Amino acid sequence: MRTRNENTATNGAARRSHDTFTMTDPSLDQPDVPDDAPGTPADEADGEARQPGAVQALQGERDALQDRLLRMAAEFDNYRKRIDRERREQSDAAAEGVLLDLLPIVDDLERALQTPAAGDAQAYRAGVELIHRQMLDVLRRRGVTPIETAGVDFDPRLHQAVTQEQSDAHREGEIIEEFRRGYMLGDRLLRPAMVKVAAS
Repeated sequence: MRTRNENTATNGAARRSHDTFTMTDPSLDQPDVPDDAPGTPADEADGEARQPGAVQALQGERDALQDRLLRMAAEFDNYRKRIDRERREQSDAAAEGVLLDLLPIVDDLERALQTPAAGDAQAYRAGVELIHRQMLDVLRRRGVTPIETAGVDFDPRLHQAVTQEQSDAHREGEIIEEFRRGYMLGDRLLRPAMVKVAAS
């Protein structure tokens, strides 16, 4: 059993040991650093070194997205133009069929007008002329125009040569006579003109 003096000595030694540990422990001498405290100069330099690379990566992504957007806009514009062109072609094809059906009627009216009228037939002729003008007006509003043949040279893109004739009064290849009028639908051939061509 310890005496009072032994206990006193033991407690004093423990306090001295604690004081020594407190003074010599380096972890107890370091102040607490808050989480948001600024880094060391080395850390800041390392962050600045990484920053240009990150900026370049973002710029690369931006350029790639912009290029993709431009390509998509160009593709959509081409798609829209193709659809518009196909729609016009379908509309023109439908109109072309109807107009081709009307042209024989115009031909018959013109042949009727070439027949001389006398006496009471004048009233009938006036009615035919009115119908003919109305038909031509309908064709004109739909973009149909007649092909000129009088005095022009034969053009295989516009004319269909039915026959040739020797003629000293006409140059070679000149159209002498028109048998059936040809028509254009806008800038496209609707029906070629049937003609007689001068030969040398």
